[in-house]
Amino acid sequence: MATNTSQEYDLVIAVCKSLFLKKTNDYGTAWRILRPSSITDQIFIKAQRIRTLEEKKVSKVGEDITSEYIGIVNYCIIGMIQLEMSAEDPNELEVKLVERLFDEKANDTKELMFAKNHDYGEAWRDLRISSLTDLILMKIFRVKQIEDNLGQTLASEGIDANYQDMLNYAVFALIRLGIK
Repeated sequence: MATNTSQEYDLVIAVCKSLFLKKTNDYGTAWRILRPSSITDQIFIKAQRIRTLEEKKVSKVGEDITSEYIGIVNYCIIGMIQLEMSAEDPNELEVKLVERLFDEKANDTKELMFAKNHDYGEAWRDLRISSLTDLILMKIFRVKQIEDNLGQTLASEGIDANYQDMLNYAVFALIRLGIK
């Protein structure tokens, strides 16, 4: 069976974006109040819940793994947007601006994915979904360390690159889960 990574990726992003924009219409951009470390913690909570569900195989809350991966995608987008904004920027952003920023971050991240796929092939297709979860958790711990070091790194990528990697891992998981 032939795969079309670009179409699959776009489908997943469209599902995530649709929910993101609906929530923006419902809640506005309340997420603007979050500091980067709080966004990282939100991603951590979602990834840790996925791991717990993978291990226990039972959800008592009703939300499934798919919805948590969608949340990771959307929080990564929020994180990348927040890194470029300052406290002086307004907390409430127009929906059209939010949509444009979402698209920019998603497109930049998709380009990164294709560059990495060129170098690695599509090795992610052979990974277990649980490994994608673990990779997200590892990236979260890296981001927390960078945040604790006040953004300073000696030889590592910055926080934004880690958000992009986590977003791509979540998209890969959603592709593998067959999101529609």
